[in-house]
Amino acid sequence: MGQHQDDLKIFAGNSNPALAREICDHLKVPLGKAVVETFSDGESKVEVKENVRGGDVFVVQSTCSPGNNNLMELLLMLDAFKRASAKRITAVIPYYGYARQDRKVSPRVPISAKLVADLITTAGASRILTMDLHSGQIQGFFNIPVDNLYATPVLLQYVKQRLNHNEVTIISPDAGGVERARDFATRLNASLAIIDKRRSGPNVVAEMNIIGEVKGQTAILLDDMVDTAGTLTMAAVALKREGAKRILGCCTHAVLSGPAIQKIVESPLEELIATNTVPLGGNAGTCDKIKVLSVAHLIAEAIRRTHEERSISSLFD
Repeated sequence: MGQHQDDLKIFAGNSNPALAREICDHLKVPLGKAVVETFSDGESKVEVKENVRGGDVFVVQSTCSPGNNNLMELLLMLDAFKRASAKRITAVIPYYGYARQDRKVSPRVPISAKLVADLITTAGASRILTMDLHSGQIQGFFNIPVDNLYATPVLLQYVKQRLNHNEVTIISPDAGGVERARDFATRLNASLAIIDKRRSGPNVVAEMNIIGEVKGQTAILLDDMVDTAGTLTMAAVALKREGAKRILGCCTHAVLSGPAIQKIVESPLEELIATNTVPLGGNAGTCDKIKVLSVAHLIAEAIRRTHEERSISSLFD
C-alpha cells in the first residue's frame, strides 16, 4: 500500500466481523484489537486495546439487526477513537439502518435517517463510507463527507453469468427504484418494467400492477434491500401470472426479517442474489434460493484510496 500504511487501522463491531476480516485480508492489514461486549443489563461496552493516536481509523459496522445494539456499538466505538486522539475516523457502514424514514410522510413522525446521521457525526466520525443508501438525499443529512458506493458491478458480474444471454427484463418494485433499475437494465442491455404497488400499512402491500412487458422473459426484481420479502414475493407471483419465464430477485442488503425466508422458499423466485453487507442469520444461511456475493474487495479498495488521499469516483460506476 502507499503512504503511511502503519497509520491505517481497521476495527469492527459485532454486526459483521466476517466482512471486516475479509476487508483486512484484501488490504493485508491486521484487524484492530478492540473489545466490544455487553454488560449484564444490556448496555454496550467498548475498549480499544491498541494505540490509535494520530492513526487513520476505519470502523466497520452495519447497523443491521439488532439495529439499536449495533448502532450503539458504532457510536461508542467512534467516541472511543475520538477520545484516543485518532487523526481521522471513518465510519464504514455497509448497511445504513434507520434509512427508510428519510422524510415526513405523515404528521408527528421522526426523520430517523437524519437523527442517526447527527448521532454518528456527534460521536466523532470524520467521514462516512457506505453502500447503496436507501435514498440518495441521506448523504445531505451529514455535514461531513459521505461516499456512497454501489454494489451494481458485483451484482452485474454474477447476473451476466447466470442469465446466459436470455431475454431479460429488469423490474423495479416501486417508483422510487426506477433510476436504479434503469441503470441496471442499460448495462445489461435489457428492457425495463415497473411495479405499481399500493400499501395498506407498514410492510403490508395491498395491490400490485405491472407496467411493462414481461411475458416469456427472464424477470429480475431489483431493489436496494429486502426486509420481510413481502413486496418481493408478491411481485414474483404477479410476474408469474403475467407469463414471466424465470424470476430472480436481486438486492444489496438482505435484511430478511420475520417470515422472509419462508416466503422466499414458497415463492416462484428461482434465486435471490444479495451481498454480504448484512450477515445472513438463522435459517437464511441454509436457504438454497439465496446466493450471497462479497463486496469486501470494493469496500477495501475505497478504504485504500481514502487512506492514500486518492479519488474513489471510479468505484461509483
